[in-house]
Amino acid sequence: MTPTSVRDIRNLSLLGQSGSGKTTLLERLLLAAGAIGAPGSVEKGDTVSDYDPQEKAFGHSLNASLAHLEWAGHWVNVLDTPGLPDFLGRALATLPAVETAVVVVNAAAGVETVTRKVMDAAAEKCRMIVINRIDAPGVDFAALLERLRAAFGKECLPINLPTAGGERVIDCFFAPDYDAVPAFSSVRAAHDQIVDQVVEVDEDLMALYLEQGESLQPEQLHDPFEQSLREGHLIPVCFTSARTGAGINELLDIMGRLLPDPTEGNPPQFLKGEGPAAQAVSATTDADQHVIAHVFQVSNDPFRGKLGLFRIHQGTVTPNTQLFIGDARKPFKVGHLLRVQGKNQTEIDVGIPGDICAVARIDDIHRDAVLHDSHDEDHFHVARPRYPQAVFGLALLPEKHGDEQKLSEALHRLLDEDPCLSVERDMQAKETVIRGLGEVHLKSVLDTLKSRWNLGLGTRPPAIPYRETIAGTAESRYRHKKQSGGAGQFGEVALRVEALERGAGLQFADEVKGGTIPGNYMPAVEKGVMQALEEGVLGGFPLQDLRVVVFDGKHHAVDSNEISFVTAARHAVQEAAQAARPVILEPLITLTVRVADEHFGGISAELSGRRGRVTGTDSPQPGWTEITSQVPMAEMEGFESRLKSISGGDGSCSFAFSHYEPAPFEVQQRLAREHVGKRGGEQ
Repeated sequence: MTPTSVRDIRNLSLLGQSGSGKTTLLERLLLAAGAIGAPGSVEKGDTVSDYDPQEKAFGHSLNASLAHLEWAGHWVNVLDTPGLPDFLGRALATLPAVETAVVVVNAAAGVETVTRKVMDAAAEKCRMIVINRIDAPGVDFAALLERLRAAFGKECLPINLPTAGGERVIDCFFAPDYDAVPAFSSVRAAHDQIVDQVVEVDEDLMALYLEQGESLQPEQLHDPFEQSLREGHLIPVCFTSARTGAGINELLDIMGRLLPDPTEGNPPQFLKGEGPAAQAVSATTDADQHVIAHVFQVSNDPFRGKLGLFRIHQGTVTPNTQLFIGDARKPFKVGHLLRVQGKNQTEIDVGIPGDICAVARIDDIHRDAVLHDSHDEDHFHVARPRYPQAVFGLALLPEKHGDEQKLSEALHRLLDEDPCLSVERDMQAKETVIRGLGEVHLKSVLDTLKSRWNLGLGTRPPAIPYRETIAGTAESRYRHKKQSGGAGQFGEVALRVEALERGAGLQFADEVKGGTIPGNYMPAVEKGVMQALEEGVLGGFPLQDLRVVVFDGKHHAVDSNEISFVTAARHAVQEAAQAARPVILEPLITLTVRVADEHFGGISAELSGRRGRVTGTDSPQPGWTEITSQVPMAEMEGFESRLKSISGGDGSCSFAFSHYEPAPFEVQQRLAREHVGKRGGEQ
């Protein structure tokens, strides 16, 4: 079957910390809906969503995976996402494809680092919290709910309640049994809280509820319920045990009856054009309009080719549809329109607005591409989620001579799959560097390069991306003059360098008056300036956060040419920067560490030994501490291994680039000496 009405579709993404049970929860949902005959297990490696050999060996989801089910006339597309902090980007990439972010919380662990991150990232979506593993011993449900409300707001309200021991759940919305005895609170209190919260967005319904004292039926609450979800006025909380099946049927009922269909959710923001000139545009759910679809995930298989998952936001797609990719002038024909269930693909005849489909073996398709069937939608793109910045790096060293090109092509394909992977060629260190969100992330990339492309690679820590800046203002005038018989070279440039605030970047200004440097030579001057800024003056690192103002110069009617002004500008910048109190900057990262309270002292000492500064602490749940600190990137090598050693394997951490700041004096001296030594060795 395939959905025939946009109103029947529900799209949701299962998000949350690793260990919360998302993959097992999906297995139970598929089983209850009759989509599979028996539930798989992560331990056995036979689940629908964790089908990749690497995921089976690792025992964790590494990529988002799509599955679907039918329940009570509703078609539910479910994206199971990875929960390890290192793969957060792959999880967030699913948000533009869904109306609802279902955040799964481990009842025994409470509010964890990734839980907070995905709740924040999904703030523009409708959100629901599923407390899983309610059968875990010793769970204090009342305290857990209060921690959720403290973290995410009083809008977090239970829509059902567990019984003692988590054996089953009690409905508090559709047909509440007021005589039932939950593990905490009461059915009536939960029901009244939900209704009170929902009617606040509808004045007429509130008047009916308060003034006339009439009880309200779920059907009357449907529209204000959807509005409450869209506006973040309500975050329903429900309870399940994926292990025992408790609460699974109730969760399916909530998905079908209460979660928004594609006409009711907050659609992703489409933009036409780039930069400040981009204009907001909207897509409708009209099946008869032009096709607008968004590719949110791409996977590459050396044998099966490229597979692109896309969400249809407008129009209808069939196997005969011709689609453009972005602003491409030549369309491709959808030869095979696919429905995806884990690793399995089946052909379908039509994709309607709101549905999630796939196409295979289209080489030009790429992540975040907008597919459309009319040039009216050229230059459309979707506002992307805010991804964490890749800060952990490895320099790659091909073991076989001649594998450099093969490595480049493989990395290009992986970049299309992973929004938080970056690849850079460090021209100074002459090395290819991959950057990701942590050691596990980068290990996964290396394993993929080996398994898919048979690339054996050595690794080493990459050169730290130090930068330079200036602390003052200085001027310089440099004349380049060369005579070698015939036409010579002549160019003179006078300029000023000025320090800017941190993070301001680079600015170039032309304040030349009277034509002392003709306008046709100014691009050459700017080229020389940029070359000098890239070369640095202290440690050979690129300069940043400064303005270069060219205010005077001289030219010769015969001997002046572009190379003369490039050379003069480069030397003038170097002299001025040397006189403007140059400083070497080091990159700092924001490090968040979650450990049991007894390991707080050990982690604090470890951070101090790495020149880290603790900026805050939090207690996400009793017995656990979350430490936020800023640490120089140069001091982070081997930290995750030390964390595992100190915490006995229970600690977790996440990273994000923070900012640049001046390196300690002794570090600056060492880097400057090393640079002088390199230059001496090259001469």
